[in-house]
Amino acid sequence: MIQRRTVLQSAAALAASSIGAPAIAAPWPSRPMRIIVPFAPGGSSDFIARLISKPLGDALGTTVIVENKTGANGIIGAAATAQAEDEHTMLLSDMSSIAISPLITKEMPYKPEQLKGATMLAYSPHLLVAHPSVQASNMTELVALSKKKSLNVSSAGSGSANHLGVVDIALRSGLQWQHVPFRGGAAALADTAAGNTQLCLNGMLATMPLVTAGRLKLIGVSKATRMALIADVPTIAEQGVKGFESGTYQGVAIPASLPQARAERLAAALIAVIRSPDIRARMVGAGAEVLTTSPRETSDFLLRESKRWAAVIRDAGKQIEGNA
Repeated sequence: MIQRRTVLQSAAALAASSIGAPAIAAPWPSRPMRIIVPFAPGGSSDFIARLISKPLGDALGTTVIVENKTGANGIIGAAATAQAEDEHTMLLSDMSSIAISPLITKEMPYKPEQLKGATMLAYSPHLLVAHPSVQASNMTELVALSKKKSLNVSSAGSGSANHLGVVDIALRSGLQWQHVPFRGGAAALADTAAGNTQLCLNGMLATMPLVTAGRLKLIGVSKATRMALIADVPTIAEQGVKGFESGTYQGVAIPASLPQARAERLAAALIAVIRSPDIRARMVGAGAEVLTTSPRETSDFLLRESKRWAAVIRDAGKQIEGNA
């Protein structure tokens, strides 16, 4: 009886002492994390996600799984991330596509404010490539050919950054190309390499291996200045399309509901991984520049991209729906 009374008194004292005491934060991450890639395997986003997944997991003390959720120009994967409530999900995507989707999609499955930026990871210019059978090796010849015959151009999807890049080239050059959308850049490239479409504008990371293999012909680079890796290839702008610049800006977005402290820890780990000598070397060797930003800078980038592409969409009008 005395022993039972003592136990009860001790329990009561412990409960009383914990009242008002700060709660001990649960460990995070507490389970495997997911990187959702909203495009098919083989594209730029997928390449980076798989490159960083193991070292990111090591940095966070967990396993990081890459999951491809394709469809609707990345919107399906973005929606899955925005609506995730497990605090262990992130989206690795072309950040321009995240900015563009609300501009051209009437019924979004999520609200843009449900996502927030963590950090940018890399910039890779778009490469304008053609099937080897196309009788043009530069922009001057391509513009002349385009005025004589109809050319099909493939992209990662309607309203994707590479689709709007093609639209921008066409507007600046007075051309009209027939647009053929796919579910990701890898599929678009494969179609052009097979000769089913004549042209493709896509990120350098995924495109350059097909150029090196001779399956695609490189017409120009979308960067403002030449890329050191292919310094002999002129930019699209210097070939007469004045002022043109585009590219794939890869970054990570997270659910807006993720607590700030955890968001900052994730961003810090991502930046440390992408800046590590081994990962940086592999990125540069593949044709990408490591580019990291704070969450605020990432949000500012999304705002600038939204304004830029809104102007292109306005000028293009119905071309967005069919012809490039």
